[in-house]
Amino acid sequence: MEQRITLVTLGVSDLARAKAFYEALGWRGQEVEETVFFQAGGLGVVLWGRDKLARDCGLEPGPAAGFGGIALAHNVRSEAEVDALLAAVERAGGTITKPAAVNAIGFYSSAFTDPDGHAWEVAYNPGFPLAEDGSVTLPDFG
Repeated sequence: MEQRITLVTLGVSDLARAKAFYEALGWRGQEVEETVFFQAGGLGVVLWGRDKLARDCGLEPGPAAGFGGIALAHNVRSEAEVDALLAAVERAGGTITKPAAVNAIGFYSSAFTDPDGHAWEVAYNPGFPLAEDGSVTLPDFG
């Protein structure tokens, strides 16, 4: 298996609400057959009905219950960008779950959930510089 991810699919309870939330943050997507596709850098983020996604994965549909063990991350180029994005998240109906602050390892970060409870981290980390296209190359931690 090549070390890459091509699509991240988020199971949502209300497709129109989820689409409106991400569009309020400036994302632009395409809706095709009750599925919304967003180009996000070199990968796609997909919104699809939670029950449909569960069945497609061979799982029993069920209610969203607490933290699902996954957090998506969005790095930005400044602390001010973190703050501006958090304000947009609140206006769009998201929930700030961790206020922005310098964290224990020294960079400025925050966290929020979208209306379906999907966790996101927003961070300005000078140790993970962003290319002009928004991509990140992880540093050598050795």
